[in-house]
Amino acid sequence: MAKTAQQPVLVIMGVSGSGKSTVAGVLAGRLGWDLAEGDDLHPQANVDKMHSGQPLTDEDRWPWLGLIADWIRGHTEAGEPGIITCSALKKKYRDVLRGENVVFVFLQGSKEKISDRLASRHGHFMPPSLLESQFDALEEPSTDENHISLSVSASPAEEAQEVIDRLGLLRVTTS
Repeated sequence: MAKTAQQPVLVIMGVSGSGKSTVAGVLAGRLGWDLAEGDDLHPQANVDKMHSGQPLTDEDRWPWLGLIADWIRGHTEAGEPGIITCSALKKKYRDVLRGENVVFVFLQGSKEKISDRLASRHGHFMPPSLLESQFDALEEPSTDENHISLSVSASPAEEAQEVIDRLGLLRVTTS
């Protein structure tokens, strides 16, 4: 019996409000893969800063990105697929996260579309007022990065299915 190729770790990326957590949750449910919410790895000082309406600096992000990179490496080294959310707005951030069997899934949408989504979101520490800074910082993935891009115009279920189809992802089965 032929060995199945290792399934990747997906980094669901994009600006706040692009649907990272929702799409990641649908994917994890359909695939039976581990899921980590990158926002949960932020130190409290970062959460407090964003909650007060201040954008994070690169210096604020490096320790957080290190924790995300550790989670990714733990999975890839163990040969386990997984899904983690992370804005990963800049190429230098993605350079910290990328590696063998890591695929960035870039959820992209217009500022107007994302703004509408943020306006209807409740209970998140990231205020809509910081959306502009997210778009200002965003460097879309380039051809040298292992990624796919998806428009946020479909439903989260349809977006998740597109990721599964485009990457040929397989559900984890326990034997």
